[in-house]
Amino acid sequence: MGIKANCMFEEPTFYDIAELRRHRQERLAGAFRILNHFGFNDCVGGHITVRDPERRDHFWVNPIGISFGEMRVSDLQLVNGQGDILKGNLPVNQEALEVHLQIHQARPDVVSAIHVHSLHGKEWSELGKYVSPLTKDCCAFYQDHGLCNLLAGTNKDCDVVATALKQYKAVILRNQGFMTVGYSVDEAVSWFIAMDRACKAQLLAEAEGNENIMNERKAVNMHSQFGTAHEGWLNFQPLWYKLIEEEPDVLH
Repeated sequence: MGIKANCMFEEPTFYDIAELRRHRQERLAGAFRILNHFGFNDCVGGHITVRDPERRDHFWVNPIGISFGEMRVSDLQLVNGQGDILKGNLPVNQEALEVHLQIHQARPDVVSAIHVHSLHGKEWSELGKYVSPLTKDCCAFYQDHGLCNLLAGTNKDCDVVATALKQYKAVILRNQGFMTVGYSVDEAVSWFIAMDRACKAQLLAEAEGNENIMNERKAVNMHSQFGTAHEGWLNFQPLWYKLIEEEPDVLH
């Protein structure tokens, strides 16, 4: 228990490329299962990428046709910067991959990017508005998310999404939900879960006609506490350890 407790609070350091690659692959496969538990699994839709630590213009991604709830490390596909599959024999979502590649190219700091489908995210994105500072989850994104006013099915310039993301941790995609990014898979997943909760809070507040927005000073303070990269990473750890205890086959 002591070892696990330490791991849950201290981000790991790797000096071996192979170990770091394996770590990212395990977290990526686990991310799909965790998001599946939250209900973010829409048939063959949804995709998560993680940068390869050695060939930084190469990315690991999920194939089409494997359920999030059944994803394993061995199922992951490796693609290069042109979207060619270098490892794996299943197809990937090429149109979606183009958006991910643009984000990774525009943001060398980003290790992982996520776009899967959540009910509240899709509903909020229809309004084409930013998330207001209503709750802790909302404040994690205060002045830290973009808005891309592109209608679903009309995005021919994938770099528009990367431009709207800027240096933020998330971007709302008009009529399509949102994307989150992070310095690790752990962080990107945490932000995705938090963003969905923020969208839900907004929808409920507006439906009740009682949107009590925090003042800027308090919102900035809350963001400094709950919107850091380490906070995002930290919130993923209990989910990860619960997953590998209950579903160890994810590592196969």
